[in-house]
This record gives sequence, structure tokens and C-alpha cells, in this order.
Amino acid sequence: MHQAPRRHFLCQLLAVGGMGAASLASAQSSAPKVDEDSDQARALGYRHDTGKVDAKKYPQHKPAQHCANCSFFQGKKDDAWGGCAMFGRKQIAAPGWCIAWAKVPG
Repeated sequence: MHQAPRRHFLCQLLAVGGMGAASLASAQSSAPKVDEDSDQARALGYRHDTGKVDAKKYPQHKPAQHCANCSFFQGKKDDAWGGCAMFGRKQIAAPGWCIAWAKVPG
């Protein structure tokens, strides 16, 4: 079997995969932000700022919990906004919080 055609194929495959990842990142950065007053956000108790969560209504909330350290957060460590598995194609604030918060394993 010839090595050159296989290498060429693998290089093309990696290039196409890289373009797909770049497109996904671009799509996420232009996605709309979650409205705190939307029905979905209210149902999940979502707030853009974890410091503004109603402690009486959500006693399970801890100040150190925020979207950026949640396992559902799809942004990078230093992103101010990122995707979330709970909100589909909308972005959430990294310092935000909702009742679905789950610690990142590890």
C-alpha cells in the first residue's frame, strides 16, 4: 500500500475537521445571549451573576458556583460568555448560575 496517498488523505481530513471546529466556534460567539426573563431561564433560576441568585429560593446555591466551573459550560476557561447544554444555541455568562450547576469532574 502506498503511504503518500494515505498521508494526503489524512492531511485533507484534518484540514476539513479544523474548518468545522472554527465554524462551530464562530457560530457560538455570534449566538444570542440568554435572557434572564425568558421562561427557560426562569425555570432554571438562571442569573447572569451568581452573586444575584436568591439564596432563599435556591438554598443549594453556593457563591463559588458559577457557569464557568460547571460541567455544562461549553466556553473556554477565560471566556466571558459561552454555550451551555441547558440552553441549546444560546450563550450564558461565565459568572452566571442556574439550578442545573454541576461541578466539573476532576
